[in-house]
Amino acid sequence: MSSAAPTSGEYIVHHLTHLQNQKPNGPLDFSVFNIDSLFWGVLLGIMGCFLLWRAARKATSGVPGRFQAAVEILVEMVDSQAKGIVHNAQSRKFVSPLALTVFVWIFLMNAMDLLPLDLIPLIWEQIYGAAGHDPHHAYMRVVPTADLSMTMGLSVAVLIVCLVYNVKIKGVGGWIHELFTAPFGPHPLLWPFNFLMQVIEFIAKTVSHGMRLFGNMYAGELIFMLIALMGGAFSLTATGIGLTIGHIIAGSAWAIFHILIIALQAFVFMMLTLVYIGQAHDAH
Repeated sequence: MSSAAPTSGEYIVHHLTHLQNQKPNGPLDFSVFNIDSLFWGVLLGIMGCFLLWRAARKATSGVPGRFQAAVEILVEMVDSQAKGIVHNAQSRKFVSPLALTVFVWIFLMNAMDLLPLDLIPLIWEQIYGAAGHDPHHAYMRVVPTADLSMTMGLSVAVLIVCLVYNVKIKGVGGWIHELFTAPFGPHPLLWPFNFLMQVIEFIAKTVSHGMRLFGNMYAGELIFMLIALMGGAFSLTATGIGLTIGHIIAGSAWAIFHILIIALQAFVFMMLTLVYIGQAHDAH
């Protein structure tokens, strides 16, 4: 990036570049970590746990305050959804808190999209430049769920929970029997096809689970960038003033609409988590 003002393409590429521990040696270099996504993901996870812990600690049997009432409504919503999907009461002792944590955590990570696009990257550029580095290479993405590695990590974690419950509920022998006899039947000639279908099902559910969240949040992030470019075109001309007014109107409208997307995507991810775990309890 040159010292002059960046072009629209350079601006978007810069904002879509992750802060990484090293340069990747290919698309499948698993030694590379997106430090920004990990930092914000862990920080927001700790914040979500703290908020839930504080609500539980401050809970009273009398008239609840606004914060306690909001958390109680959320807990009741998640618990009712868990009861309708996971019918094993013992399993719900773990699954319901898990679903609640997933919803709150993903909601907070999604909500980072509502911060002014250049606020945290600008602060990071100042810190990075003060440390003697080139501020033009100060990369910082603050929406962890717009990072495919984060959303796929979450979906793989859900897959692991599902596999654990498959073994826990059905036993090792029962689950292996199901892998080779469902969905087409127990005939030995059908075993390879049954096993292949089961593997495809697990892979498809995991990939779609992570890709759905990533796709929606990545698209939302891109739209915020395009709206920001409208504001960056300000000048004392009719076009420049018109673009700036459009930037304010479009930014406000998209931010309001995006609140719904943030909550909806957290809810969808939580519901699919419950559905997949509930399916692990069902016998074919």
